[in-house]
Amino acid sequence: MQMKQVPAALSLSDLAHLGDGEVAYIRKISATDVGRCFPEAPDLDPDIDLWALFGADGTPILLTDNRSSTFFKAAEDQLKTVTVH
Repeated sequence: MQMKQVPAALSLSDLAHLGDGEVAYIRKISATDVGRCFPEAPDLDPDIDLWALFGADGTPILLTDNRSSTFFKAAEDQLKTVTVH
């Protein structure tokens, strides 16, 4: 991925689309937050460890109980990944 020249001032729209189709982030997600991010998901055991892959703009891409799967999906979609804490 090549570095892009970013203007000194970004509009909210520009900022929202920065990294679209190029960058995704991975974060651990609680079962209670699943419904907000993945409304089609069934009720899940609150004790299960879940991982989610999101597009740079926050669009949900994948929900899994296997962190490695998020990296495989990102690679399959040719996305660079970052982890959010």
